[in-house]
Amino acid sequence: MDFLRFIFYGVIQGLTEFIPVSSTAHLKILSLLFGINDPGSSLSAVIQIGSVLAIFWYFRKSIFNFKNTNFRKLRLSFLSNKLYRSIYLGTIPIIFFGGLIKLFVPEFSDSFLRSNLSIAIVSILMSIFMFFADISTSKLTKLSNSKYRESIYIGIAQAFAIIPGVSRSGATISMALLSGWDRRDAAKFSFLLGIPAISFAAIVEFSSAVDQFSKFPLLPLFVGLITTFISSLFAINFLLKYVSSNGLKIFIYYRFAFGILILLNL
Repeated sequence: MDFLRFIFYGVIQGLTEFIPVSSTAHLKILSLLFGINDPGSSLSAVIQIGSVLAIFWYFRKSIFNFKNTNFRKLRLSFLSNKLYRSIYLGTIPIIFFGGLIKLFVPEFSDSFLRSNLSIAIVSILMSIFMFFADISTSKLTKLSNSKYRESIYIGIAQAFAIIPGVSRSGATISMALLSGWDRRDAAKFSFLLGIPAISFAAIVEFSSAVDQFSKFPLLPLFVGLITTFISSLFAINFLLKYVSSNGLKIFIYYRFAFGILILLNL
C-alpha cells in the first residue's frame, strides 16, 4: 500500500506542479477523495525534488550550455547571462515572503489557507486571473528581449503560490502573459523559475521536519520521486506544446469547475 500511495503522490505532484491547477490543492483534495492520507507540506516538498530534476533534464541544453568553458568563464556566465539574471531576480520575492512567513507564521501551512473552503475560493479567483491573462492581446515579448522588471513581476506572482490553491505555474504564466510575453516563452520561464523556488521549499521543509523524515518509508519514497520525475517530464512537454497553440482556456474552465465542486461538497 505504501508503494501505491507514493506512486499516487508522484503522479499527482508531477502532473499538477507544471499544469496550472495547483499541486498542493490536488494532493490534498484527491487524497481525501480516494481515502488516502494528505501527504502534508513536508512530504509534498520532498517529492517536489523529482519535479526539479525533471526541469533540469528537460531544459539541460539551455541550462548547461558550457562546452569548452573554463571555470572563470563559467562563473562570469552565471553572473551575466540574461536567463540566469532573470531567474535570480524572479526568485527574490518568494525567498523574501517565504522567509517572513517561515519566521513569523510557523503554522502557516496548517492554517485556514489549507482548508477546502480556502482552496475552493482561491481556485475560482485564480481562474478569473488566468482568464484576463489569456485574453490579453500583446504576446510579442520573448525572454531574449524581456525587461528585468518583468522578471520581478513574475517573481512576485510566484510568491503568491505560497498560498495553497494558487498554482505556481498558473500565477507565473499568467503574469508573463499580462506582461505581453509569448506563450511558449512564458511557460518556459515559469518552469525554469521554479528550479530555485521548488528547491528552496524542499530544503526548508526537509530541514524543519528532519525528525519526521525517518518516518517516511525510504523505498516507496524513492519510487514516488521517480514517478514524480516521469510525470513531470510529461507535464512539461504537454504544457509547452498546448499553451503555445491554445492558451490557458481549458485550465481556466477546469479551475473554476474544481472550485465550485469543492464548495458544493463542503
